[in-house]
Amino acid sequence: MIEKQKTIKTPVTVSGVGLHTGQTVTLTFKPAGENTGIRFLRTDLDEEVFIEADADYVVDTSRGTTLEKDGIQLITIEHVLAAITGMDIDNVLVEVDCAEMPIMDGSSKLYVEVLEKAGLEEQDAPREYFEVTESIRFYDEDKDCEFIAVPSENYRISSLIDYGSKVIGSQYAILDKLSDFGTEIAPCRTFVFLHELEYLLKQNLIKGGDLSNAIVYVDKPVSQEELDRLAELFNKPSVAVRNEGILNNLEPYFENEAARHKLLDIVGDLTLAGKRIKGQIIARKPGHYSNVKFARHIKKLIKKRIAEQQIPSYDPDRQPVFDINAIKGMLPHRYPFLLVDKIIEISESHVVGIKNITMNESFFTGHFPNEPVMPGVLQIEAMAQAGGILILSTVENPEEYSTYFLKIDNVKFKQKVVPGDTLIMKCSLVSPVRRGICHMRCVGYVGSKIVIESELMAQIAKNK
Repeated sequence: MIEKQKTIKTPVTVSGVGLHTGQTVTLTFKPAGENTGIRFLRTDLDEEVFIEADADYVVDTSRGTTLEKDGIQLITIEHVLAAITGMDIDNVLVEVDCAEMPIMDGSSKLYVEVLEKAGLEEQDAPREYFEVTESIRFYDEDKDCEFIAVPSENYRISSLIDYGSKVIGSQYAILDKLSDFGTEIAPCRTFVFLHELEYLLKQNLIKGGDLSNAIVYVDKPVSQEELDRLAELFNKPSVAVRNEGILNNLEPYFENEAARHKLLDIVGDLTLAGKRIKGQIIARKPGHYSNVKFARHIKKLIKKRIAEQQIPSYDPDRQPVFDINAIKGMLPHRYPFLLVDKIIEISESHVVGIKNITMNESFFTGHFPNEPVMPGVLQIEAMAQAGGILILSTVENPEEYSTYFLKIDNVKFKQKVVPGDTLIMKCSLVSPVRRGICHMRCVGYVGSKIVIESELMAQIAKNK
């Protein structure tokens, strides 16, 4: 059964205070179209810049996860992202009138509740997953944090934390299925040690903190004078330390609420990988810094898998679409500049050509004869000829036309092409052909490896 993408039915709004800025923030969730993903928009700025939920835009993880694009920042986005993913939403626009998301009660609970009120709407486009097909281990030496991903039919997450604190101890939390997020994980609030709280206050941070949006653990002796000072700072009648080593500001929902909140952060931060995950994630000592590094690692694996799926299949026994004689009837090029031997695939939007590289190529006489390498410019020329066949196949009497370069962009040479290689060239239209102008993205493969990438723009013109 193919799962479909989802968005929300109607816009919904929440308001609160930013934890660090102390500013009042209004945040609105709005429906979004298929394949748009999760995007943020600052409505307090004159410039309209959409910031995608993308790990590549993360610039800071010291006190939450911060995105930045074109100089515009969004602070503490992890609880919002966790609610969106936890509610099984793929496409949504998040508008905010401040740089920081409202902290609310320090969890994702209120975000989940407002998204439930908005309702979900199934869209036509299929949902795409990054499916874990084999064990993945990621170790972050900087934080001594480890992530292990293993195959699973569902998105399951396990979180193990240990801060060397007798108060918190070692805690373990697990999310067996995403549908449990709203009840088991979303209500779990952020936490802080009392000595960290004091440091943050001295750094003029947590201006929006009021002891109602974080569990405060006390793992060191604290004087009554200090407690009285905290009560005054946060406008509370009194502050005391309970027997279990936490301030009396909040009542914990779960014995392992700290581990559950760390799991909540994982859900939010891994949303930045860009695709839903189908697999089990096991995290030891997670934190925003390591979560984002792991999200970037997954994003690289996603790109690699997409590239592998796009590798054309070449069967030498299969009859080509155009053999060399048919190609000579379309292209004006001849030896030594006819650089396409056969066309094995062609459609309205793409073409796949083959160039067999032999030691008898004329350019090897002077181009590193002791270590022959196919010149990069000729690899580009070969791809351009393959792309030219795509366009010339759409006109009558193609032999009456020639193809001329207009622009070459984003060329990357990734591996040498040498005698004995079979260069497989896939050229795909970036946009429809207009007025004889063709814009293509071309990728060259040898086996399963990409050897060259480029964007080419050319124009076909009738010979005079």
